[in-house]
Amino acid sequence: MFSSSTFRAASRLSMRQANPFLIKSTSPGASALSVLQTRSAATNTSENVTQDQAYSILVAQRKLRPVSPHLSIYQPQLTWYGSAANRVTGAAISGGVYVFALAYLASPALGLHVESASIAAAFGALPVAAKVGIKGMLALPFTYHSWNGIRHLVWDTGNALDMRGVYASGYAVLGLTTLSTAYLAFL
Repeated sequence: MFSSSTFRAASRLSMRQANPFLIKSTSPGASALSVLQTRSAATNTSENVTQDQAYSILVAQRKLRPVSPHLSIYQPQLTWYGSAANRVTGAAISGGVYVFALAYLASPALGLHVESASIAAAFGALPVAAKVGIKGMLALPFTYHSWNGIRHLVWDTGNALDMRGVYASGYAVLGLTTLSTAYLAFL
């Protein structure tokens, strides 16, 4: 598939990448062919590298690159979970509002009854456990996002930005979320 001269060129190129002092600087927008020709000229070789060879060298080098571990190298922390939960609850609240607004606007054309009186009547007919569950599911993202928003407003003033303050405010948000969700669900 690859010729031996292509492998030699790729190995010389990877050796020069390992030692940055052997590489001549090139512009950031340079093509692979111009980079290879510049580097080939810097080592006084007489090989002419074609566009296909340059591309195959580039593909071979990309296969040898390590894959970034991304999130798997970090230890999960309260701040990490809190940030993700804030984004998820914000998306859930805004998505729920958009879906309800669209259903409310489309209901007369579709013959549905999404007005307040019919929603209240349908909710009133549910068993108590279902009412508590539905109110809890609606209250949880709202209360968490609200308390975490207040936490961010406190951070905007420059307070509680040290590790102790960040964790204390994180646990406070979790506690206040639990209490306010339970209050709204059983109200």
